[in-house]
Amino acid sequence: MALDQWSFFPPSPNISIPEPFLYDIQGNDSYPNDTDQEPKEHQDKTSSVVITFIYFMVCAVGLCGNTLVIYVILRYAKMKTVTNIYILNLAVADVLCMMCLPFIALQLALVHWPFGEALCRVIMTVDSLNQFTSIFCLMVMSIDRYLAVVHPIRSTKWRKPRVARLINLTVWGVSLLVILPTMIFSGLDKVPVCGIVWPEPQEVYYKAFIFYTFFVGFFLPLSVICLCYLLIIFKVKSSGMRVGSSKRKRSERKVTRMVSIVVAVFILCWLPFYIFNVTSVTGSINPTSAVKSTFDFVVVLGYANSCANPILYAFLSDNFKKSFQNVLCLKKVAGLDEVERSDSRADRSRMVNEAMLINANLETHNAALLNGELQTSI
Repeated sequence: MALDQWSFFPPSPNISIPEPFLYDIQGNDSYPNDTDQEPKEHQDKTSSVVITFIYFMVCAVGLCGNTLVIYVILRYAKMKTVTNIYILNLAVADVLCMMCLPFIALQLALVHWPFGEALCRVIMTVDSLNQFTSIFCLMVMSIDRYLAVVHPIRSTKWRKPRVARLINLTVWGVSLLVILPTMIFSGLDKVPVCGIVWPEPQEVYYKAFIFYTFFVGFFLPLSVICLCYLLIIFKVKSSGMRVGSSKRKRSERKVTRMVSIVVAVFILCWLPFYIFNVTSVTGSINPTSAVKSTFDFVVVLGYANSCANPILYAFLSDNFKKSFQNVLCLKKVAGLDEVERSDSRADRSRMVNEAMLINANLETHNAALLNGELQTSI
């Protein structure tokens, strides 16, 4: 998000922003006289105040909600599942992003960056890191759902909290490599305004970065996510998913539903942002006040995704709902401290017993196939 969230602050063409918006900011090229420009400036100030207020509201809700998610996962043993460890990683990224929002909102209100170049680099890096970590984490969660639903037995050796923690560290490492351009070129212009300051030729770097972030930070992960869910749907439709206990199947269905909705909301929140970015370099955007206000809303919508996730967990997961109620003293829920880790001895024993039962069912099923008694396969 770091590349375009600063779009309406800087008057300098050295900042990485869509060119149509750049000239709209400068004002001198867009408005021929002061009489026409005064209503425009008043409208911009009003819009800036509203957007700044929304930023602080999103920050407050997102910070409280994701901190609560982190706390309940770390506090209650029952919450330490593989999927929740990935959710923990996503919540940490969202908290870091929310901590950057006050600085971004203040720059919007002040129309300059008063915090120095060092903090500018930190904010730009953390904000961009959240952008990529979030989508990579959702991609990993989707792959985990594919393994849990389509390969429930073979994936047990991989779907463990220890492996999930290692994968989370890998996600952060890959994200740091991906955002190296932001870390290298972020800085202040002459105003000063914090953004990405490209070397010459600026236009080439800017366009390359737009496509780079779109493909690496959205299109490719989204393709993997869609493929995972298509395979899940295909498997469920073709086999009926009769393997495993009914309780386990219900649990997996609920988790898969929650993850799929979280992914869908992420796409709805971020797709308009990427459409604006790609359109800014592949087509022409008329820099009207309506377009500018729409882009302001699109940027806020991307940030709002970070505060939407805890709300989704509360509505879609019974365990999260009970944990939230317990922490907020809304309702006392027992059993949350019971150890139900997927890598515990009891759980491994349960998985082995279940695997033995399924293998026995498979042998019976195969024998029935040979005898011509069954017409479908698991």
